Amino acid sequence: MSFLGVEASLTGRRWIGPTAEVSRAAEAMHQRAQLPLAVCQILARRGVAAEAAEAFLAPALRDLLPDPRSLRDMERAAARFVGAVRARERIAIFADYDVDGGSSAALLLVWLRDMGHRATLYVPDRIDEGYGPNDEAMAALARDHDLIVCVDCGTLSHGPIAAAKGADVIVLDHHLGAETLPDCHAVVNPNRQDEDGALAHLCAAAVVFLMLVEAGRQLREAGTRGPDLMAMLDLVGLATVADVAPLIGVNRAFVRQGLRVMARRARVGLAALADVARMDTAPAAYHLGFLLGPRINAGGRVGKADLGARLLATDDPHEAAALAERLDALNSERREVEASVRAAALAQAEARGTEGPLVWAAGAGWHPGVVGIVAARLKEATGRPAIVIGLEDGIGKGSGRSVSGIDLGAPIQRLAQQGLLMKGGGHKMAAGLTVAEDKLEAAMARLGELLEKQGAHLLGPADLRLDGLLMPAAAQVELVEQIEAAGPFGAGAPGPRYVFADMRIFSARRVGESHLKISFGDGAGGRTDAICFDAYDGPLGAALENHGGAHFHLAGRLDINSWQGRRSVQLRLEDAAPA
Repeated sequence: MSFLGVEASLTGRRWIGPTAEVSRAAEAMHQRAQLPLAVCQILARRGVAAEAAEAFLAPALRDLLPDPRSLRDMERAAARFVGAVRARERIAIFADYDVDGGSSAALLLVWLRDMGHRATLYVPDRIDEGYGPNDEAMAALARDHDLIVCVDCGTLSHGPIAAAKGADVIVLDHHLGAETLPDCHAVVNPNRQDEDGALAHLCAAAVVFLMLVEAGRQLREAGTRGPDLMAMLDLVGLATVADVAPLIGVNRAFVRQGLRVMARRARVGLAALADVARMDTAPAAYHLGFLLGPRINAGGRVGKADLGARLLATDDPHEAAALAERLDALNSERREVEASVRAAALAQAEARGTEGPLVWAAGAGWHPGVVGIVAARLKEATGRPAIVIGLEDGIGKGSGRSVSGIDLGAPIQRLAQQGLLMKGGGHKMAAGLTVAEDKLEAAMARLGELLEKQGAHLLGPADLRLDGLLMPAAAQVELVEQIEAAGPFGAGAPGPRYVFADMRIFSARRVGESHLKISFGDGAGGRTDAICFDAYDGPLGAALENHGGAHFHLAGRLDINSWQGRRSVQLRLEDAAPA
């Protein structure tokens, strides 16, 4: 049964409320554990038992951290890494150009610097070199280094790793593995096909962190101490959120502890970036995903690929400030490029049709650095897996994003094995590909067939899952703080979403190009503000701005808005329906 009888909201979604079982479990937990009911509702929805509530609300890394040696090749990788440090060997770090790659590289660079050892950082150019190791770069690094560590890449790089003649190669990755692994010293990857999948939710920075835990163990066994790993959890938490890793298990502890470390502002690069992003509150998962992450990514998308990793690794405040300013400027440039490509891609996808199992668009000159973001926007707009490809000189470089329950990475990897793609791979929810322009139509048709077998063509507008009703008078800062105790919220752990029923809109105004700011309330004197991002990209903006005095049910998540020292509750509006 739909919540409040909403079968089709303004965005076409059915509203689903908490089940009777969840409601009963929440009430029982509230009485037994003496926790706020709002918190109990979240825990009950996550399947947390009353006796486990306390531990869930305070996840301890020591209790949740897996044994690094449970991953194949881990002990061997750490031993080679530690051996290289002891022997003062020349070490190179080959990293992907996104936040996860940059954080992974920074973890190693900082750890090595604390051990008195310097390493070479190499991040491939997104446009000239593409994703992952390439023959020329690996051969060049091998000529001048004894050990190459590939982070957030390398699992599928058989040829480039073979080109690294004379150097040992260690791969620390999390991307989906193939049936065979590259011939190198070690491949540590929870998504190898011979792993059990228990740690498949880890991002690459988490894999690197586990390797450093194992390296520290080996150093202690030899009577030596390694660097303080707890002080590096800000990098692991940042990568976990920015790479959209599910916030379950040890990932929750990584992010919770990482946010505490980040709040100390000891890492000069992150402190400088927070300042240019005008963060004036304690860091939260939202800031990692929407303020810091996009700026770090901007270097790899439209600027110099290694800027993000250099910012995260530097210990020079002046260098940090300069890099942060540069990344902030590049992020503004990225937004402009993205807006242009997004408009063209959406128009093309709509012309092609959005009712099939796959939505895709391709265009000449579309910047490879923004196709992933645009694919995510297409996915959100259509509720379908989406691929966006930039074409140049007969070659297409693209990125895809999927929806819950549909595996995109495996079919793309299969197309690469069958020769329809020049290269391809990734995760269930995100993937990258390179395709010859003359094979583009055939590749997309075949990908659509593979996704149809998973039922992608049967998807309708996603149901909007709601946690309950709230009145404006109850939406207080204290309530939001209690709710945040059950976080962090993000991928795999959605934050609670509430409905304010039968609300009158007092004011509505457009903010920027596409956002909507409203003030609403009930007949009892309660009043709350709301912000709806990108409202005018869909039906919400016009409907609520031109409300004509009508009442609406308003659904979204609660935030604390800080302005000039004053803290107030704000609804991040996601949907609405006529009351």
